[in-house]
Amino acid sequence: MEENHSIWIEKYRPMRLADIVGQNDIVERLSSYVKTKNIPHLLFTGNAGVGKTTAAVTLAREIFGESWQMNFRELNASDERGIDVVRNQIKQFARTSSLGDATFKILFLDEADALTTDAQAALRRTMESYAQTCRFILSCNYSSKIIDPIQSRCAIYRFKPLSPDAIKEEIHKIEQHEDLSVSPDAMEAIVYIAQGDMRKAINALQGAAIIDRKINTSMVYAITSTARPEEINELLDLSLKGDFDGAETQLHHLMHDRGIAPNELINQCYRTLLKRDMDRTLKVRLIDHLGETDFRLSEGADSDIQMEALIAKFVLSAQRGS
Repeated sequence: MEENHSIWIEKYRPMRLADIVGQNDIVERLSSYVKTKNIPHLLFTGNAGVGKTTAAVTLAREIFGESWQMNFRELNASDERGIDVVRNQIKQFARTSSLGDATFKILFLDEADALTTDAQAALRRTMESYAQTCRFILSCNYSSKIIDPIQSRCAIYRFKPLSPDAIKEEIHKIEQHEDLSVSPDAMEAIVYIAQGDMRKAINALQGAAIIDRKINTSMVYAITSTARPEEINELLDLSLKGDFDGAETQLHHLMHDRGIAPNELINQCYRTLLKRDMDRTLKVRLIDHLGETDFRLSEGADSDIQMEALIAKFVLSAQRGS
């Protein structure tokens, strides 16, 4: 029964490079390093939940074999962002010799884009000085935040968001292993929520499975506090018809009755508008309003006022026409 209380994103984390789904080109290139038992410094970049950490761990596991845990260390740069972590923890690990049959060690620095510029400058020198004893794998969401001297020292791997087919393939595996029943509509809901992020998909599945082994659409949207696509369409329809009162009522229902975060609503409105068949000038104007509201919320503005103002801008833009 202990397995029932495990976190599925860890329980089903791939143990081999070949088990990583949705990143076939990258897996093929990384597999060539396993054959030679040697790697350069690497930079993994891409959105969250697309396999960057998994690729680093499985690469070390396959290169080092049973001694991989002795020769592999993972640090999260967002925990300690300053130059001291480079001068102390990273440099200390990099300068020591590898254990067992390994000829080098691997230091995996997750969220490396959180490092300060000074810390990155110190890291660049460390990577240069201890290249014989330690290889660095840096992981980040935004490669533009990594200084050029580090990027030029690394082989860069850009991880793409996972495709709907890759998400479904993994969910089907878990469904069979955990003896679940996921309806086709619930599967589409999980894909919609995930947006190419496998962690989101697996967490949504596990959250719904705790409630019932037979998983339907309502459970998926409820457990993830996500609006249904038709609810977002209704909000936009009311706004574009000029019905501010109706749109405001729908907004209040989603934010306060359903507990959906304002940023999540903005994200869903954006995704829906991109796919919506409508006047292009009006679409551009509405997306501009979304961007402005998103920025204001990030700066700490009151969410209720800003979301009401967003709906008001939608109504006014629709009345103004294209």
